[in-house]
Amino acid sequence: MPSSPLRVAVVCMSNLNRSMEALSILRKKGFSIRSFGMGSLVRFPRLAPKEPVAYDFSTSYKMMCKDLSCKDRKYYKGNGVLHILGRNERIKPHLERFQECRDPFDVIFTCAENVYDRVVADMCARDQETCQPVHVINMDIEDTLEDATLGSLIICELCQGLQQADDMESSLAELLLAAEGKTGRSFLHTVCFY
Repeated sequence: MPSSPLRVAVVCMSNLNRSMEALSILRKKGFSIRSFGMGSLVRFPRLAPKEPVAYDFSTSYKMMCKDLSCKDRKYYKGNGVLHILGRNERIKPHLERFQECRDPFDVIFTCAENVYDRVVADMCARDQETCQPVHVINMDIEDTLEDATLGSLIICELCQGLQQADDMESSLAELLLAAEGKTGRSFLHTVCFY
């Protein structure tokens, strides 16, 4: 069993729903976890067919919640956005972009294939300093409250298996194969280096 806690990152496009649900669940289970987005802006739909409401990554969850409440509280409460922002505000103050983080992780989970591609490209573009491996794993998770919770529980189960493994490197393929069989979901996996 590893002597130090598994260092985990979860990345979705906006750092709003899927990655934050995983952060919430895994943190409660005692994991060292951070969540990120890969996008440049966070966009919310509007009730009227106008351009979406967009915020940059420096905007706090609290500010987004306040602004969207002023724009159309009933609409954003009804579609769950205010609930998500309220949860996020209790967990951390604002969005974070993966591209701006230089902390090392043992495993990075992504929630969509296009996010996986971006994370791998970002990791490959960085200068390799320590040659420490990081496993990048994708599991497509729909951007709904229900699938975010289900996907987060699957990620948590994988993390628990990795944390208990005597050798994470040799156990990972077996754990992913078992998870595919159990959940019917497929995983992408590659190794990058710091």
